[in-house]
Amino acid sequence: MNIKPYLVSLVVATAFFCQLFPPGAFAADDAEDEVRQLQKRWAEVNYQLEGKTQLTAFEELVAQADRVTQSNAESAAAWIWSGIIKSSFAGAKGGFGAMKLAKASRADLEKAMEIDSSALQGSAYTSLGTLYFKVPGWPVGFGDDDKAEELLKKALVVNPDGIDPNYFYGDYLLEQKRYAEAEQALVRAQQAPARPERPLADAGRQEEIQVALLTVRKKLDK
Repeated sequence: MNIKPYLVSLVVATAFFCQLFPPGAFAADDAEDEVRQLQKRWAEVNYQLEGKTQLTAFEELVAQADRVTQSNAESAAAWIWSGIIKSSFAGAKGGFGAMKLAKASRADLEKAMEIDSSALQGSAYTSLGTLYFKVPGWPVGFGDDDKAEELLKKALVVNPDGIDPNYFYGDYLLEQKRYAEAEQALVRAQQAPARPERPLADAGRQEEIQVALLTVRKKLDK
């Protein structure tokens, strides 16, 4: 049997397959799917669960995020979501026990920025900036309001109309008692384009925006 024609056909077919699906294509698809799973589960845990049930779910989600970053170490999106999950868990947990999570979140977000600071429309800037104004300052933590504003403004350069950068900048301005500026940012967040792939996250964020706006407007009416 002459197998040469068969081998030639196999080589041609393999070359054509590699053109359609270059090395790493399937790995990239897998990484995106894993990140979407983290994103979806975070919204469920953050907005639909409470108390001990939420804390347990966050702990499990942190472990899942660590597995995703270990298998997708060059994915900025994976590191961003790992950082978001850990910072959210820190916020839900509270107290001194949350500081370890906050520091781990900062490390993940800084790693994401080293890979691609514009990934997920600059979400690393938003999340890291939020950490800097939510975490206590020295000697308890690493909080820094000036650094927070710098990062939050960078996020708005990348994604000026996004719901998250505008909300978190508004939240920062509210905490700084810059109420008129906070109202402007929060209204922009409220008017941000919907994200069809993230309905639960959008609904939860819009509720947070409404609460923040009510607080701001009460302050402005005084």
